[in-house]
Amino acid sequence: MPNPQRFPYTVNDSEWGEASLMPYLPITLMANQKSVNISALVDSGAAASILPYDVGLQLGFVWEAQKTIVNLSGSLAGVEARGIMLTAIAGELEPVYLVFAWARSNDLPTILGQTNFFMEFKVHFYRTQQAFEIEQK
Repeated sequence: MPNPQRFPYTVNDSEWGEASLMPYLPITLMANQKSVNISALVDSGAAASILPYDVGLQLGFVWEAQKTIVNLSGSLAGVEARGIMLTAIAGELEPVYLVFAWARSNDLPTILGQTNFFMEFKVHFYRTQQAFEIEQK
């Protein structure tokens, strides 16, 4: 198994500079013989992993074909969501299956949350060093 993979924090808002640094992970998501390379927010406070609508479409998903309804909470409480499973690759780590709530909105980032990103990876945040590490469990 590869050693932990280290990634830099990313400026989220150029006006705020260093104050807006966030742990965005470059990740490849795959499904339906398609793949997308995106940056996803690693969010230990998120209960679920969230996928924006347009990313799901790029991966070949059809909204009406997804039968697993997911109830989102908090600021996303009014957003419809469906459960989907994707293959994900981060850095040089082994591919894993990740479950996402595919949201019917593009007004949110891709979020890697407790279910099930943090169930598959150990995550270490080093905000003072502007970096974070992930490793497979």
